[in-house]
Amino acid sequence: MSVAFTKEESAETASETQLPDRPVSTAPNFVTEAGLEALHEQLDAARKAYDAASRIEDVNERRRQSAVPLRDLRYFADRLRSAQLIPDPTEIDMVTFGSTVTFSRDDGRVQTYRIVGEDEADPRAGSISYVSPIAQAMLGKGQGDVVSIGGHDLEITGIA
Repeated sequence: MSVAFTKEESAETASETQLPDRPVSTAPNFVTEAGLEALHEQLDAARKAYDAASRIEDVNERRRQSAVPLRDLRYFADRLRSAQLIPDPTEIDMVTFGSTVTFSRDDGRVQTYRIVGEDEADPRAGSISYVSPIAQAMLGKGQGDVVSIGGHDLEITGIA
């Protein structure tokens, strides 16, 4: 629809309200139980933000304020539709999705990460995506195995 038929102040205002969709990975959308719960919470938060923005009387401000929540609604609804719940691992002899892996780097650092879905990964909080290079190198390996990442060796010292 042309800007001439709306109450928008300008074409720039119209373009501010049409954000591109968030990129969606082509990898399977594996999630842990906590990840699935987080997706539901994020969808609810986006819905609440959109509802709040929808109550703004000024049409230009309403469109600006609802752009991000509307984009997030589409994203999280899509991620929930494609989510594949993977149960927590029952054995700890091999690194799998959901495993918590401790490894030592060749520089002496020891790190621990849980391997989770893409939307729930947060390295600062101790989780990495199963599609990350480190996780990909470790999947299927066992305690004592050494994997090489970017010219550095990582030894798996624990799996939980």
